[in-house]
Amino acid sequence: QVQLVESGGGLVQAGGALRLSCAASGLTFSRRAMGWFRQALGKEREFVAGITGSSGSTRYAASVKGRFTISRDNAKNTVALQMNSLKPEDTAVYYCAAQSLVSGNYNIWGQGTQVTVSS
Repeated sequence: QVQLVESGGGLVQAGGALRLSCAASGLTFSRRAMGWFRQALGKEREFVAGITGSSGSTRYAASVKGRFTISRDNAKNTVALQMNSLKPEDTAVYYCAAQSLVSGNYNIWGQGTQVTVSS
């Protein structure tokens, strides 16, 4: 069964840090690009960060660049998002996603984990 399970969300004060983790099972993890997305209340889901499967190249949304770091451990089938200098506008449900090997679209999603940043 293909599954992505996120963990690590919670409540933190502005300026604080959180580390999200996503455990993957049932898929060829090392070959797939992985990403983190977020959806704030009343807003559309948006891309946060992505990392390729082979080279581990990364890219970030402008709003988080320099504050967030995405990483992966192919031996453990996990991908993480280290979030530093958090702001209230980072409050959202964060989702882990895996990219299709065929289409290149993100087609496998986790259930999401809530991150709340208080001012």
